Amino acid sequence: MKKHLFTFFCLLLPALFLTGCWQEDLPEEDTGLLSPGEELSHQEPELLLPESFSLPYTPDQSLDPIDCPDGPQQTASSLICEGLFRLTPDLEVENLLCQSYAYDPERYAYTFTLRPGVLFSDGSPLTARDVRAALERARQSERYQARLAHVSSISAGDGAVTVTLSRPSTGFPALLDIPISKVSGGVPLGTGPYYLSQDEGGAFLAANPAWWQGGGQPLERIGLTEASGQDAVLYRFSSHEVQLITADLTGIDPVALTGSVSQWEADTAILQYVGLNTSAAPLDNAALRRALGECLNREHIVSGFLSGHGRAAQFPLSPLSSLYPEELEVRFSADAPAQAVSRTGYVPERTLTLLVNGENNFKTAVAGYLAESFTAAGVPVETRVLPWEEYAAALAAGDFDLYYGEVRLTADWDLSSLLSTGGALNYGGWTDAETDGLLAAYGAAENRTAAMEALCARLQQQAPILPVCFKSTSVLTQAGVLEELTPTAAEPLCNLTGCTFRLRES
Repeated sequence: MKKHLFTFFCLLLPALFLTGCWQEDLPEEDTGLLSPGEELSHQEPELLLPESFSLPYTPDQSLDPIDCPDGPQQTASSLICEGLFRLTPDLEVENLLCQSYAYDPERYAYTFTLRPGVLFSDGSPLTARDVRAALERARQSERYQARLAHVSSISAGDGAVTVTLSRPSTGFPALLDIPISKVSGGVPLGTGPYYLSQDEGGAFLAANPAWWQGGGQPLERIGLTEASGQDAVLYRFSSHEVQLITADLTGIDPVALTGSVSQWEADTAILQYVGLNTSAAPLDNAALRRALGECLNREHIVSGFLSGHGRAAQFPLSPLSSLYPEELEVRFSADAPAQAVSRTGYVPERTLTLLVNGENNFKTAVAGYLAESFTAAGVPVETRVLPWEEYAAALAAGDFDLYYGEVRLTADWDLSSLLSTGGALNYGGWTDAETDGLLAAYGAAENRTAAMEALCARLQQQAPILPVCFKSTSVLTQAGVLEELTPTAAEPLCNLTGCTFRLRES
C-alpha cells in the first residue's frame, strides 16, 4: 500500500473503474500525476473537512455483489457482504466466514466449516445452505463464472459446505473471496459491518449491530449520494459530496478534477507482459527469447511510464506473493541485452513487429520504449498500433511477432490458460510438455512454494512470455478525511476498523 497527497489543477485523471473489475486501456503518458511517494514542494492549502462521509451510489442498480454492475456499487457492496475468505493487501488468503477447511486430494473436494454465530444483518443465521446458494449464483454470473469453471458440485451440510472440483487445486481457497449474500425483498443482506437502510433523506449504510467481528465500526452511518454515471461520480467527488472513489490511473478517458486528494495504492493480479510468437522464427529460439528478456528494465517501465502504479515482476505472479521466487531474479544491467543477443548469434533478416492496443496511450508508450530497447540490443523491432478489435483479432490469428498484453490472473496463480498447450490465452502458441507437467504439478502440490519455483525456473529458461509488471489501482479520498487506509482492489475500505475518519463537527 502506497499513499500520497496531491492537488489537481485541471489535472488529467483516467476513467474510474470498479474495484475488482478494471479495464486495461489508458490516457496520455504525461498525466501530471505525482508518482506514489512523491512530495509536493509548495505549501498545502488548508483542508476543509466534511460533516459526514459518503460514497457514490446509483439507486436503480443492484448492490448484490454477485450481479451488481462494475463501478462504485461494488465499493458500497463490499461493506455489506463478506466472503468465506478475503485477499489481504499482500494478495494472501485470509479466513473470514470460513473457520477452517479440509482438502481431500483423492476426490478433489474441499469441506469448508463455517464460522459459528455469524448473522446476516436481519438477524438470521448464516447457514451452509445460504453459502451454497450464493456460490451457485456466482457460478452462473458473468463476474465469477470463469474462476469457478472447474467446480463440479457444491453441497451443504450441517455448518459446512463441500465443493468438489474437476481437477486438483491446492490453491482453490484463494478464489473464494466471493461475497456471500442473500436477497430479501430486492435488498441484499450480508454479514458485513454495514447494511443498506433508508430514511427520508434516501439510502445510506448503517452500522450492523450484529456484525460477528464485534462492532468497532468507525462510523455509525455512511451516506450514499446519488451519482448515476462517471461524470456524475466525478462531479460529486470534486465537489466533496462524496469522499472516496476508485480509479485506474493507467486507464483511458482522462477527465479533469480540482482539489486536494489523498491517493492510496492497492496491488492487483493484473499482469502486463510481452507475448512472443514461439511457433515461428526467429522467436522459436529460446536463447533469443531470453536475450529479449534481458532488455526489460522493468523498474524504469513502472516508474517512468506507469507513474509508479505497478510492481515490477520477472515471473507471472505478484512479487508480493509468498510463492514468488525472489532468488531466481536477475538484476537488470544496461550492458547485458546487447551481449546476450550477440551470444545467440542472431542475424536480423527482417524487422519484427510488436502489436499494441492503440486505445491505451500508456501501453503504446511502453511498447515504443520496448521496441527501441530491443532494436538497440540488435533485434530490430517496430510497433504496430491497432484498435482493440483489430488487436484482439491479430492475437487470435497469431498474426504477430510480439505483443504487449495484459491479463487478469487469479489469486491462486493458476497459469494454465496463459502457458499450457492450447490454453485460451496462449496466443504465442507455446507448446512444451515439461511446462505442462509443471503446471499440473503446481495445481496438485502440497508444497506449492517448491512447485512454483520449479515452474518459474522452467519459464525463466524458456521465456515463452516476458513478464513486465503487475498493475496497482488507486483509491482516491478527499484530503485529510481518512488516515491509515490499507485498501485492496476488492475492498477499498478493507481495514475499516483500523481507519481513522476525520470529520467536521456540525
